[in-house]
Amino acid sequence: MNVILLGPPGAGKGTQAQFICERYAIPQISTGEMLRNATAAATPLGKRVQAIMDAGRLVDDATVVQIVKERIAQPDCRTGFLFDGFPRTVPQAEAVRDAGIAIDHVLEIHVADDLILERLSGRRVHEASGRTYHVVYDPPKQAGIDDQTGEPLTQRSDDQEDTVRDRLRIYQEQTRPLIGFYRKLAESKSLQYTIVDGSANVDGVQREIARSLD
Repeated sequence: MNVILLGPPGAGKGTQAQFICERYAIPQISTGEMLRNATAAATPLGKRVQAIMDAGRLVDDATVVQIVKERIAQPDCRTGFLFDGFPRTVPQAEAVRDAGIAIDHVLEIHVADDLILERLSGRRVHEASGRTYHVVYDPPKQAGIDDQTGEPLTQRSDDQEDTVRDRLRIYQEQTRPLIGFYRKLAESKSLQYTIVDGSANVDGVQREIARSLD
């Protein structure tokens, strides 16, 4: 089963990706990790990637797809894989299709922008331990204070409202068009496309995903 997980930042893709990989015994494929591994291994392709990055350029889609093809040919992908953060744009998706990389199922975790904003901007973190809270859904006993140490909580820069709005804008411009691309492929029966309500609790989202993939 070859799966792509779509959704905006804060939709819970990381949690659900872990659930999918554990339930179906497939690896989570991250292009960032693949690029790092390729350069570390100093393969011919890895050396090419290193040269591109050393020159301060973005790795082109054709090279990324070539690395993806090498990765999914490994034994742990024999029964499938889950793409994490890839493809990110329609040209990348077209390159995946043109390279003959089969996708069986695309899952879109849909969450409205206002809920995303509330989820992310409300997060607070105890930096030393990594414990997280939410000012609405999981508040500390004392506002702004870690329950266990009494130390102050912080808001990460990525969770500040202006940053969240900017991340959502980038998603809408660059990644959301993938939804139309894959829905069109689903209409032609090339793959299955399922929209999952990401506003439900974690267990509810997992049950909906399992119903779609089982």
